Order: sequence, then C-alpha cells, then structure tokens
Amino acid sequence: MSRIPLVRREDAPPEIQAEYDTIVREHGVVTNMKATLLHSPTALHAVLEWYTLFDRVKPVLGSRLAILFCHAISQENACELCLTFMRREIIDGGEDPANIILDEREQAVVEFGRQLAADAKRVPDALYAHLAQHFTHAQIVDLTVFGALMIVNNLFNSALQVDLDESLNTYRIQPEQILA
Repeated sequence: MSRIPLVRREDAPPEIQAEYDTIVREHGVVTNMKATLLHSPTALHAVLEWYTLFDRVKPVLGSRLAILFCHAISQENACELCLTFMRREIIDGGEDPANIILDEREQAVVEFGRQLAADAKRVPDALYAHLAQHFTHAQIVDLTVFGALMIVNNLFNSALQVDLDESLNTYRIQPEQILA
C-alpha cells in the first residue's frame, strides 16, 4: 500500500486541480505516480522532464529501444511499478520481455542502462567506447540524463511504495521475477 495518499482532483486546492488538468490534457491519465507527485508541483515538474528527454532519445534510439533501456534500468532497480509499465509497453509492442533479441548497438544501450542503475561510477571503458561508436556526445548526454530520470522514477515509486496502477495488473509478474 502506498505510503502517501493519491491526490484526488475533487479534494485538491485550485492550483493543484490545474496541475491535475494539465496532466490529463498532456498525458491522458493521472497515474498513481503522478497523483502522488501532485503533492509537490515542483517535484512533479522535475520528474515530468523524463517525457522531454524521452522525446529527444526516441528519434535516436527508436521507441522500442528507449523502452528496453528503461526496462533494463527498472529491472536492475527492482522497481515493480516502472518494470511493469515497461513490460506492458514491450508486450503491447508484440515482444516477450523474457526473449528479447538485441543487435550489437541495442545490447550496448541496454547494458549501459543496467550499469547506470547498478553503479554509474563503474561504467566500463569498453561499454562507453561501444556507445561512442553509435552515438554523438550530445546523444550520450541525453541518454545518460534520460536514464538518470528513469532511476529517479524507480527510487520515487519504490521508496514511497506507490501502488501499481489498475491498468497494469494484467502485466504484473511475481515479485521474485523482478530481480531475475
């Protein structure tokens, strides 16, 4: 059960209702994470920068690889909510998350995501060199900050035990599989 109650639009002050309406307009739905973040509009806006960077990395990586990158980070961090969200995207994209086929470039991106989550201070030189073969400095900066914001999402959801959104229930896996 979530440690912090979700902000409900009808109970919120007018300035939070306006933020709520903006989320609905821009994202279609107020997820449990966003409803928790609505307690602090400043925190909400910081975390929502993930979408800005997602829009920057998608043309470079493609949507599929951007999602696989986030999935790798979320799996490494054992964030049930984010991992389940990314699983849904992978499954709805027609793939089995347990049997993803990656080419050399994709493997480098996924491994970079895992390493950022596991220990960013120990990104191997060989892994960085592999990334640098495929991406510009600016693209690597965007990818790294995008990954860092995914880690922020993971930490936020895990630390505050934000409940899984109802729409994700059919994509849920057993807790012991989260760490696999």
